Amino acid sequence: MSLPILATLTSPGSTLRRMAAVIALAAAAFAPVAFAEGPPTPDKGDTAWMMTSTMLVILMTIPGLALFYGGMVRSKNVLSVLMQVFLVFCLCTVLWVIYGYSLAFTTGNEFIGGLDKLFLKGVDSTTLAATFSKGVYLPEYVYIVFQGTFAAITPCLIVGAFAERMKFGAILLFILVWFTFAYLPIAHMVWFWDGPDAYTNADTAATALAHGGYLFQLGALDFAGGAVVHINAGIAGLVGAMLVGKRLGYGTTAMPPHNLPLVMIGASLLWVGWFGFNVGSNLEANGFAGQVFLNTVLATAVATLVWTFTEWLVRGTPTILGAASGAVAGLVAITPACGWVGPMGALVIGAAAGVVCLWSVSWLKHALGYDDSLDVFGVHCVGGILGALLTGVFADPALGGAGFYDWITMQVAPYDMAAQVLIQAKTVGVTLLWSGGVSLVAFKLIDLVIGLRVSEETEREGLDTAEHGERAYG
Repeated sequence: MSLPILATLTSPGSTLRRMAAVIALAAAAFAPVAFAEGPPTPDKGDTAWMMTSTMLVILMTIPGLALFYGGMVRSKNVLSVLMQVFLVFCLCTVLWVIYGYSLAFTTGNEFIGGLDKLFLKGVDSTTLAATFSKGVYLPEYVYIVFQGTFAAITPCLIVGAFAERMKFGAILLFILVWFTFAYLPIAHMVWFWDGPDAYTNADTAATALAHGGYLFQLGALDFAGGAVVHINAGIAGLVGAMLVGKRLGYGTTAMPPHNLPLVMIGASLLWVGWFGFNVGSNLEANGFAGQVFLNTVLATAVATLVWTFTEWLVRGTPTILGAASGAVAGLVAITPACGWVGPMGALVIGAAAGVVCLWSVSWLKHALGYDDSLDVFGVHCVGGILGALLTGVFADPALGGAGFYDWITMQVAPYDMAAQVLIQAKTVGVTLLWSGGVSLVAFKLIDLVIGLRVSEETEREGLDTAEHGERAYG
């Protein structure tokens, strides 16, 4: 019986290169291996936690993200945003099972997987997926559906950037293309590896490393999706917002959120659901998951406080919109780092996110003149970049980080902060270029075929009635 397992991380060209069996990523991929003495029995506690985590990620998408976005748009467009998030989640869930899992998490080349598990071929209730501990496994179905929620929420983030003005059909067509040619390759490049059980000596470690994704081979650290989810979606949203153009009246007409209680409810559900996102990425219910849990709470809380007090100082009033935005910024920034840093590192990352993301959605957005309706780029992309870079700093054991664990020596390996920060920067750059390029081509082609933007009449009337024939309120 062949089974999928997790792999490890190294960094060619630096001291990290000597760590051929270093653990890399929490939400990682699998390659086949045979068990000499029969397959192990999955731990029921791990299995139960991962199914709970999967439900939490669904909660953070529908209703969490949907309500958060829905509350921030004008009342005439709230149903359109709810519909977009709902349908995009469903579409990508189906695509994930048909071909997404196979292309992301099977052996292919450095940039994309193969079709060995097309339509989940060969997967059943007895096949397994490994965790971070050698010889400890999950049912593969559980791993597939958990990773499927990541693949489904990421495209949902994008729609907030061009909310209130893009055709529903154009959005669905774009998501189909972007999911296939941006999300799946980035997930494979960052998260695909052979697994800890493949690392028994220097020779097997070198072979296993060569099987990993491109960014994995470089040594990218992305515990729960800073690059794969947030930078990936954020740059796509910016490209879309710039190509579709500004909303009618943008800059001259006030466009405040129509329902701040919905924004608060949505942000709170995002925070709760994010524990499935981050802590679930540990793949085991153990003490280390508790550290990830604490980091997620702490970074989010301090980001909320910093955003709120900075806004209060600069603008004169603390707002619930600012507090909710600060919480999301903290969640985004800690995502790549949550399994690598200690609590004090999480505190610094959260504080930095509160300041930097507030700056990006106010000064930077105004300076560049783009209309990112719900600040997808300013919060998710900028926050993701910040978190990815600071992961390289605070993963250092000297600063309370977890460092790298060498699966051959079973010891914590040496850590080179400067080299790791450079690797993180390369990961950011590749993600921006790849996703941005795919998005540019996809939007241009769709605009030629069916057009991106609704008519001026439809935009003035509102997408709820014009595109969906419904009203949110009487």
